[in-house]
Amino acid sequence: MNDLLKRLLDILASAAGLIVLSPVFLLLIYLIRKNLGAPVFFTQTRPGKDGKPFKMIKFRSMRDAVDAGGNSLPDSERLTPFGQKLRATSLDELPELWNVLKGDMSLVGPRPLLMQYLPLYNDFQRRRNEVKPGITGWAQVNGRNAISWNQKFEYDVWYVDNRSLWLDMKILFLTVKKVFVREGISAQGDATMPFFTGNDDHEKK
Repeated sequence: MNDLLKRLLDILASAAGLIVLSPVFLLLIYLIRKNLGAPVFFTQTRPGKDGKPFKMIKFRSMRDAVDAGGNSLPDSERLTPFGQKLRATSLDELPELWNVLKGDMSLVGPRPLLMQYLPLYNDFQRRRNEVKPGITGWAQVNGRNAISWNQKFEYDVWYVDNRSLWLDMKILFLTVKKVFVREGISAQGDATMPFFTGNDDHEKK
């Protein structure tokens, strides 16, 4: 796939999205402030292409709740019904259009995971970082959080090896469908997805 063409499409689509969806942004800012308080946005350092860190921005979907030791409570205890609706509709992801416009992310690519996972990857899993992370990706339209970590890595690396403009269009179409159906939002037994702990049983080391 032509990287220059992909970048041009990312710029045009993200800029158009930020403009067209600005009323939705304003409404969500109001609702989040009303239901969860400040801050409205959640930023976190995530690995981009080749593992280079960047600040990913999302709408906040969890309340700030800590235990007696000052540690954040599990996602299941911090995720409110309002936050669940934000995640189910993927509206919490909309600010990532700014990351796409800046060039940190693409519309389509492997989802940016946590920085702490980088040293846990084997050689096969690390290949997901050969391209820019995306707002949506092949793993997201094939199970999202309802599939195992190994399946996620299989799908991510498959995308790296088979990416094309046609495939990106297909993924974007399937993403819209998934949002309406609301499939794969959570892993079984978890509010979101369990932490990756270095599962390296894939045959490719």
